[in-house]
Formats: sequence, C-alpha cells, structure tokens
Amino acid sequence: MSETTGSRRTQVAIIGAGPAGLLLGQLLARGGVDALVLERQSAAYVLGRIRAGVLEQGSVEVLGEAGVGQRLLAEGLPHEGIELAFDGERHRIDLAALTGRRVTVYGQTEVTRDLMQARAAAGLRTVYEAADVSLHGFEGSSPVVRWREGERTHEVRCDYIAGCDGFHGVSRASVPAGALRTFERVYPFGWLGVLSDTPPVSDELIYANHPRGFALCSMRSRSRSRYYLQCALDERVENWSDERFFDELRSRLDEAAAARLVTGPSIEKSIAPLRSFVAEPMRFGRLFLAGDAAHIVPPTGAKGLNLAVADVRSLARALISRYRTGDETGLDAYSERCLRRVWKTVRFSWWMTTLMHRFPGTGDFDQRIQEAELGYLVGSKAASTALAENYVGLPFED
Repeated sequence: MSETTGSRRTQVAIIGAGPAGLLLGQLLARGGVDALVLERQSAAYVLGRIRAGVLEQGSVEVLGEAGVGQRLLAEGLPHEGIELAFDGERHRIDLAALTGRRVTVYGQTEVTRDLMQARAAAGLRTVYEAADVSLHGFEGSSPVVRWREGERTHEVRCDYIAGCDGFHGVSRASVPAGALRTFERVYPFGWLGVLSDTPPVSDELIYANHPRGFALCSMRSRSRSRYYLQCALDERVENWSDERFFDELRSRLDEAAAARLVTGPSIEKSIAPLRSFVAEPMRFGRLFLAGDAAHIVPPTGAKGLNLAVADVRSLARALISRYRTGDETGLDAYSERCLRRVWKTVRFSWWMTTLMHRFPGTGDFDQRIQEAELGYLVGSKAASTALAENYVGLPFED
C-alpha cells in the first residue's frame, strides 16, 4: 500500500525531461518563473535516446538565450548548404547564399546533456523515474499533478501544466476525447538508421533519391556518422548486418560519394516508422502541449526538434509575460500561433518526404512527375530558395 505525501506548490509543472521540457524549464528559470520537471524515465535513458542532429539558426539562438549555447557554438558544425542526389549526380542547395542563414549539426543528445547540466548547476529540481503521472483540474484554476516514487505518492499544485512528454505521453492522453481533433498521415516505409564512429562521407548532408529507395548521409561530428536507408515497414534490424547496410547505402549513392564512404562497426542501429501527426488545439484550460506531444513530422526535413524549440520559445515568453505583467494575451494566442508554424512545417516535411522517397505502387506518371520536380528544383533559383527558406527555419512570430 502506497503512502501519500503532503502537497507542494510550483508555478508551472512540466511533464517530460526531454529537450523540450528541459528547455522550457531553463527559459522559465531565467525569466524568474518557478517550475518542476517530471520525467517517467531515468536520466540515463533520456540521454541514451538517439535523435535529431540538425538545428535551425533560430533554434541555436534560442539555446543561446537559455544560457546553454557555449558548447554548441564550440563543437557544433555549421552547414551552409545541403546536397540533393538523383540520377547519379549531386546538386548543392546553397542555404547561406539563398537565405543569409545556415543550420548547425549538433546532436539532440548533446542538447539534452547541456540542458541537464545547466538545470543541475542552477539547483533546479527534476524528478526522474516518476511513475503513474496523472494530471487533474487543468480545466479549472487549480491544476494538480500526481506521481509515484517507489511506495510514496506525491502531488504538486500549480498554475499551469506544460505537456512536453512526447507522442506517447500522458499529457495529450489526459485531454477529453471530444476536445481534441487529430490529423495523421502514416507513410508506407520506415528509416533504417546506423550510427558509426567513422568520418562522414561528405562535409554536408546528402539526400539521395534512388530507384532502390531514399538514403541520407548525415553526421554528429567530424568523426561520427549517421546514415539512413528507406526500408519496408516489416523489415527487422536483426536482418541487417553492418556489411549489408553499408553495401546497400553504397549502391544508393553517386560514384564519388560511394568511393569516399568509410565503413565501420555500428554503435546503434534502429528502424523508425514515418508519420505526420497534428493535434488541435494545443491548449486545454491550463494545460499546454508542446513538441511531440502535439505534433510529429517525418525526419526528412530535420524539423522535429526545431518545431519543439519554437513551441517552447512561444510558451516560455507567454508564461513569463503572464507572471511579470499579468498579461495573458500570449497564453491565449499560444495554440493558434504555434499551429500556424506547425502546419507550414508539416507541409514542408511532407513535401520533402514525397520528393525524395520511392513510394510502393507508384506508377510511371507519378515517377516522371517526381523526376521533373527534382529537375525543376535544382534548376530554379526560386524553387531552391523556397526549399532553403524552410530548411533553415521560418521566422518566429512574436
């Protein structure tokens, strides 16, 4: 039988200690707002998740505002372009020349590590391995969050709850079904990913459209590479030896890239399904959803983490304004403002996915359309600029 402790109080209860939740906590702390972060997994588990590695310039700036940009600026790899490969050739999209902005390669694991260390250094509390988290009263004025640690049940009373606990978290699941509208597109393939301690095949990311399927050559550092292959949804990781993976990757690259590919033992290998998902609205009374709790995009456009940063930036500013001045305008506009960016980003990620992958059952007409669009894209400055503007990140709304 569990023992219930007395109630404590905070201004904002943040559910989830991934990069979205930790960044929100960091921004709020710098704005003088008290927050408690709850995470159902262990700190080691959170740090062990292999995720995105491309940050928009705006995301880099937000992390700097949060006081966690020092290592990012020292170790991150600025990229001023990307390469699109098809028909055996590579075509460079010059992001910097087309937009005046760039992206930075810096792993999500490192972002999380920086945020964890900053939170610990400031003496701010994060509860890891919080079991059976439940949200109560967010439709009214006195929300309560309860959880269990061992045999003890705890609760915290708060003014607001921020649901930053991902697609499968408790936050969105706590919203009454009739209050939520969801939109979803599930793609008929997945990504087989490999992480290896080998030098990247190229200084910039290569997105390859090939008759055998999509491939992506990315990196986490100058000595650690991240590669992906489009695969069937029923593929199993156990069926892919390192040798088979790199042989298939080599077959989907142009000759020059294939010749430069350095292979080595994988240190992580996984298969991820692809989906687009949006939940509307992103606010329910005093519960606010942010990041993957509210939306998912396929990784083709490198937008998942960046979209979460944009949500958190907006929510942090709205909450700080509320506590400093009593103005709730930002909170009232949060969902509508975020969803404008969400849907533009969902569109871009869907478009990139459609452009670069081979879909099962595609007919000759659709295949010719895809080839024509690729040709137009690399041959038109206007089309290349549209891609570049979205890839480096749309401007924030203030």
